[in-house]
Amino acid sequence: MPASPVPGEAGVARRLPRALRVREVLELQVLRGSTVLAGATGLDRAVERVNVMEVPDILPWVKPHELLLTTGYPLRDDPGALVRLVGDLDERGLAALGVKLGRYLDVLPPQVIEEADRRGFPVIAVPETVAWDDVLEHVLTDLLDRQATALARSEEVHRALVQVVLDGGGLPELASGLVGLLGGAVVITTPDGRVLADGGDVDAVSAAYGGRCFEGSGRLRTEAEMTGLTSHDGLAGNHVVVRVVAGRVDHGRIVAFSPEGTLTTDDVHTVERAATVAALAVTKQLAVRAVESKYQGDFLRDLLTGQVEPELAVTHAASLGWDVDRPVVVVVAELDPTDDDRPATGLVGRPALERFAAAWQSVVRPRDPHAPVVGFHREVVAVLGAPPHGSTGQTGPGIDRLVRDLVRDVTGDGGGGRRSFGTGVSRVAATPAQIPAAYEQARTAVRVGRRMNGPGSVAHFDGLGVFRLLSLVEDPAELRSFAAETLGDLAKVDDEEARDLRRTLEVLLETNLNVAETARVMHFHYNTLRYRIAKLERMLGPFTRDAHLRLSLHLALQVLRMRGA
Repeated sequence: MPASPVPGEAGVARRLPRALRVREVLELQVLRGSTVLAGATGLDRAVERVNVMEVPDILPWVKPHELLLTTGYPLRDDPGALVRLVGDLDERGLAALGVKLGRYLDVLPPQVIEEADRRGFPVIAVPETVAWDDVLEHVLTDLLDRQATALARSEEVHRALVQVVLDGGGLPELASGLVGLLGGAVVITTPDGRVLADGGDVDAVSAAYGGRCFEGSGRLRTEAEMTGLTSHDGLAGNHVVVRVVAGRVDHGRIVAFSPEGTLTTDDVHTVERAATVAALAVTKQLAVRAVESKYQGDFLRDLLTGQVEPELAVTHAASLGWDVDRPVVVVVAELDPTDDDRPATGLVGRPALERFAAAWQSVVRPRDPHAPVVGFHREVVAVLGAPPHGSTGQTGPGIDRLVRDLVRDVTGDGGGGRRSFGTGVSRVAATPAQIPAAYEQARTAVRVGRRMNGPGSVAHFDGLGVFRLLSLVEDPAELRSFAAETLGDLAKVDDEEARDLRRTLEVLLETNLNVAETARVMHFHYNTLRYRIAKLERMLGPFTRDAHLRLSLHLALQVLRMRGA
């Protein structure tokens, strides 16, 4: 069923009424004949209330956006106090000062005019015949009328936006509806800025805002954007940023852009209404996706662990829109461990692995729409179609380029709270029957790659070298025992001297016992290195003459490297 149209999207955008401005107050019948004596540049200040000055020390009772009225009586004995009063009122955010002249104050001192003009703080001469009660009544009536209109309009907008979702629309339809209300462009993103839906001329907005709001991949820099109505120095236009929140979960942002800078504080309320509806749409979408993901995940796990017949796997995968009857590579991505386990006290994001899986799905789908991408308990698994030149069993440059492009897009610039992750890539599986073995290869690659290169590593099974063999030893204690027996005291990972001697041994083995080259690499004097070699042989045995001992030492050093020593 098509989504219901949102009012305003077929023609000129309908806007919520603006706040009452000082210049509009002066157009009220009760204040006709008033004169702006100073501060004319501030006539667009917002007026939200009216107050009357009856005592000299009025400051404790004034509030921002207030029109303050006075006969001048409290200042009759000290007209110069008006200069200080104008500055104090402006600093407290008042809208304007209305003064009756002729009874207690004949004229305003020139210093008052100068100070008000400098600050852009309107000072208005009100006719002596005007009663303050009439001013209060007319201004407050106008404000209440505007607020009632704004409330009615807000409810109308909310009902229309909710109807979009009830009629089957999602985030794209919601973004388009909001563009119909506000004009410009709208993007709806995840908390870290990945664009989920957009409406309007987003390309023009992206070009206009350059790298201030968006990075090269199109991600919105949510970590640099304040919520509410905002703008950037040196850039035309303005925009409204509102969080999409359901319960205590932060689901993302809605950002409305106006290249002409026509958005107002009233429009913030419209975007907030849209954010409430977006939270409804996101929650609905997540509920449906959770059921689908559970069903898809159970099947893919059976496929990866060899618990389903290959012929049945091909047929069932096709019913899910997946193609596994082709040469594929299995990619396993794991979030790197973090020590930040502090409980959240404010808004929280969706579970990290859930967001991580959604990110992989969003970057894989445009490149390979038939590739399974599922998040499990500790990892995300993607079964990607292998480029033609990578279908011989070995991972070729095409596969490497594909995986690194995906990793780059998932990582972005690391902004928005993105966590680092390790990635492992299998050999090419030519048939569905080879997929379980490829899965184990990718898991081995991501595990060993992290040990070898630390967080954020990308490792191919074919590039593991001797680590492939070491990873086949299922008992880690056996590897530790081998390293300790072979290296002796050099296996102490917390001993600085042992670490230093291990480094010397590593370089010696890497240079094939070339003493001169080792001394150059380590910046040692030749005699110093000869002394170290003698010390190493006393500790380890005659490795310079025993090739088998050298092999054992090399393997033991790789075991320590796998353990992160």
